Amino acid sequence: MPYRSLLRTLVIMLLLQACKTPESSLVLPGEAPKPVKNIIFLIGDGMGLPQISAALYSNGNILNLEQFPVIGFHKPYSASGIITDSAAGATAFACGIKTYNGSIGMSVDTLPCYSIMEELKDRGYATGLIASSTIVHATPAAFVAHQPIRVFYEAIAADFLKADVDLIIGGGKRYFDRREEDGRDLYKELKQKGYTVSDYYKEEFPAILPPPKHPFVYFTADKHPLTKAAGRDYLPDATNLAVSFLPRRSDKGFFLMVEGSQIDWGGHSNDGNLVVEEMLDFDQAVKEALRFARKNGETLVVVTGDHESGGLAINPGSEMNNLQLAFTTNGHTAAMVPVFAYGPWAELFSGIYENTEIYYKMKQALGIADTAISSVK
Repeated sequence: MPYRSLLRTLVIMLLLQACKTPESSLVLPGEAPKPVKNIIFLIGDGMGLPQISAALYSNGNILNLEQFPVIGFHKPYSASGIITDSAAGATAFACGIKTYNGSIGMSVDTLPCYSIMEELKDRGYATGLIASSTIVHATPAAFVAHQPIRVFYEAIAADFLKADVDLIIGGGKRYFDRREEDGRDLYKELKQKGYTVSDYYKEEFPAILPPPKHPFVYFTADKHPLTKAAGRDYLPDATNLAVSFLPRRSDKGFFLMVEGSQIDWGGHSNDGNLVVEEMLDFDQAVKEALRFARKNGETLVVVTGDHESGGLAINPGSEMNNLQLAFTTNGHTAAMVPVFAYGPWAELFSGIYENTEIYYKMKQALGIADTAISSVK
């Protein structure tokens, strides 16, 4: 065989070998990947890369977050400017739009947006919200409420009565049963709607066994729950309860949002110990989500933060399990935020993208991507 022909043949063979698709990833013509059945979306409020690093190096160099095979970064800025707040950040996740700081489930024109949780409820999925803050706080509120200002807590609580969420666990009982604006007893109204309703005063959370026949609400505090260090311990257990409860509420699937709320508070107070303690508690909730997803096989787990808080730095002089932490601000920063994904369709979450893309990527994974993925700036 002439030298040029031989060289051409070898090049073609090498190219064919390089392009060969592994058998495990073959997709037949006309065959599409199977949509996921469930999504567990965990949000560490104020959790950026420094908070994750501080928790990792304060915990023997081990976190459950390390088990995620796919990692990306989102750009968290809002319509108000380069630094977002939790309300605009959560609305971006819930609705796929950039909005102004302080907006709960509303556009920049103060029009209500149709959240992924509302859409999935309308499609027959079970839904759940868990937070280590009040349940009417910005992050959980953005998935079910529509208010122009995040501090309208009683109005947000009233919106929960319209949302028909299957499972609600968090603080803020006072905004339901001791309201100042209208005198309504939303605790009683939830019961009238068929909810099983309980709270911290009636029974301890570990004693709870809610019957799946009825939707369930548990108030963990009258206002904000305690910090982890002060004795709050329900976040991982609530996550575990939710992934057992929600599949029995709908055969179609479920959407669960879990917020580690008080990581953010450690950043605002420039308290490194609080940041680490809350991060490690949140990481235990991540562990429960991963455990379920591994067994289930039809669940996508996505973990991210809405923004970074405090401008946290791990300074020189730090050693493993003995960190020298410092802060540059008592507010939020504009740093990009990591996104972790595990399960079917996890590969969608690699790369760098707008925070709004998380909404579209979750819908695509569920097979309901009726709107093309596109950034909203």
